[in-house]
Amino acid sequence: MIYVFDTSSFSPLKHFYPDVFVSMWSGLDDLYQAKQLISTREAWKELERGNPDQHVNKWLMPRKDLFLTPTTSEMQFVAEIFSVPHFHKLIGEKQRLNGWPVADPFLIACAKIYGGTLVTEEQAKPNSPKIPNVCIHFGIPCINLNTFMQQQGWSF
Repeated sequence: MIYVFDTSSFSPLKHFYPDVFVSMWSGLDDLYQAKQLISTREAWKELERGNPDQHVNKWLMPRKDLFLTPTTSEMQFVAEIFSVPHFHKLIGEKQRLNGWPVADPFLIACAKIYGGTLVTEEQAKPNSPKIPNVCIHFGIPCINLNTFMQQQGWSF
């Protein structure tokens, strides 16, 4: 199983200190080594723009290759996402006006093309262009970090 991580699911990892939650970080590393934990270049740009906690950055830096550059197939699927007028709002006005990175459509396309499950902390809301809503529309599995950890059989 491939898991495509949203920026919003990397951020809560700051609460899981590596010296306390050793097995979790080891499990994430195992998934990374097996190429089952991936994300997109745009998610990395969002993380760079924000200020993730020191240990999250420290863990991600030597693993930057998990942030993939979109393929032609992914770019075509991004176009398919935006063929639905309601999903144009995946890119907020502030992001557009300021030229800030936007990972959402690329994460969705990555999960679709790689047959993965998107891991995000966003929640589906009626008539909203949130990641889970788009995933539901296109039949892409979408879970949150807690469900991801349960699927891994992790307990702390």
